[in-house]
Amino acid sequence: MILENGLIRTLAPQVPTQRALAIAGDRIAGGVGVHETALASPEVVDLGGRVVLPGFSDSHVHFPTWALAQNEVDLDGCASLDEALARLRGVTVPPGRWLRGYGWRSGDWQPQREPTRQDLDAITGDAPAALIAKDYHSRWLNSAALALAGGDLEVHGGIVERDAGGEPTGVLREEAAWRFKERHMIVADEDYLEAMRAGVKLANARGVTAVHDKDGWLGALRLWQQLEEQGRLTVRVWQSIPHDSLEAAKQVGLRSGLGSPYLRLGYLKVFMDGTLGSQTAWMLDGSGVQITSGEELAEIVRRGAEAGYPVGVHAIGDRANREALDAFEQTRDVWQPRGLRQRIEHCQLLSPDDLPRFAELGVACSVQFSHAPSDRDLADEFWAGKTDGAYAFRSLLESGARVMNGSDAPIEELDPLAGIRAGVRRTIDERPPWHPEQALTVDQAFHATCVTPAWLAREERKRGTLIPGHDADLVVLDRDPWEDLDAEVVATMVGGRWVHNPPPW
Repeated sequence: MILENGLIRTLAPQVPTQRALAIAGDRIAGGVGVHETALASPEVVDLGGRVVLPGFSDSHVHFPTWALAQNEVDLDGCASLDEALARLRGVTVPPGRWLRGYGWRSGDWQPQREPTRQDLDAITGDAPAALIAKDYHSRWLNSAALALAGGDLEVHGGIVERDAGGEPTGVLREEAAWRFKERHMIVADEDYLEAMRAGVKLANARGVTAVHDKDGWLGALRLWQQLEEQGRLTVRVWQSIPHDSLEAAKQVGLRSGLGSPYLRLGYLKVFMDGTLGSQTAWMLDGSGVQITSGEELAEIVRRGAEAGYPVGVHAIGDRANREALDAFEQTRDVWQPRGLRQRIEHCQLLSPDDLPRFAELGVACSVQFSHAPSDRDLADEFWAGKTDGAYAFRSLLESGARVMNGSDAPIEELDPLAGIRAGVRRTIDERPPWHPEQALTVDQAFHATCVTPAWLAREERKRGTLIPGHDADLVVLDRDPWEDLDAEVVATMVGGRWVHNPPPW
């Protein structure tokens, strides 16, 4: 196949643009001069002035959870508790099923107040209801759902909100919220698979050709395997696993990098702290929730390195990021000689003393451009006086750190172009840019979405740029985003096969 009559942005520094692109099988065959290649009777696709880029990677997405959430009640953007309840009131729940929802954020409500089980009871009755917050670190339950736990709610690293009488209010945070889900809200594999099949199609429609899946439980790996066996896997998956599954993985010989061209085992997943929205980020001022100590993380990194696994560490607050960097520094004699590519997820608030340490240690920053404008009001409220070090994407890049972009879907929408616009504009509404000094160039934003995620997955020799020998994973846009950032996806190709909207257009 030859794609011609358009602009090919390769994102490769040696040849940044081409007039045409040749594809042989599942690989890029060449650029300029393609008509002299040895391709036999190629199909010629007229781009009609459109623009081709490497396929987009989402380097932080909870894919099965996001896919499932497409069928749940969306509470994102509610301006009050009453509005959230109004959205729930019209939902019919079949007998024996849960009322599920996502996206509420009490910090956005006017008047501000935390929800309670009684609020839900008034409209849900005996049907169990569980609504995950926008940051996915708090869960709002009704009385019927709480009754299933039989009072067994407390867990290390978790918070059970209680009223003046000591009774649970219905809000669980951090590990308490997750343990409740794991024990009482079991989802059948087929329900996940149905949602994921639709989710893969939607991801392809948005130009996504690869994901780093953060739904790090071993069941997620099983789900992806089933999709691949069914021939329905048209994104390339770099899969995390929970750090406490390391020994089980070692016993059966599972190592990082094992897998197929479409599904590979990636890295260990660890949480240092909570989130900004739930006010559980671990801060240097002593506030927040410590889920993993620095000493514990150092041991996890060491054991992971000995087994050949890099680590992805969730760190939001400035104390969490410092402790994570300290742990990587203390263990670098183990992981650096092995060439492991370590990463910190989010990096949302950094002390000025810690910002240059990412580049110094070679620890990558897996960030979400869309979080900055989405979280600006909460950051200004809860981190007042500290936001110069918040979502400091430009400063991290200029320090020499490797920065890659993800969505954190379902917390934000899985939409790379929306994330790129947020990173460049630093606003998602009519307000002026928030901390515009941290705004990225278009080139920086696309490299963080295409090139660097491939490097982090150890696939920089196969993906991320459109050069000969690389996988033919690409996206066609209706116009050049370097000229107009409101460009939209026209078509997507993975492995030389159109997976969304094949030509002619």
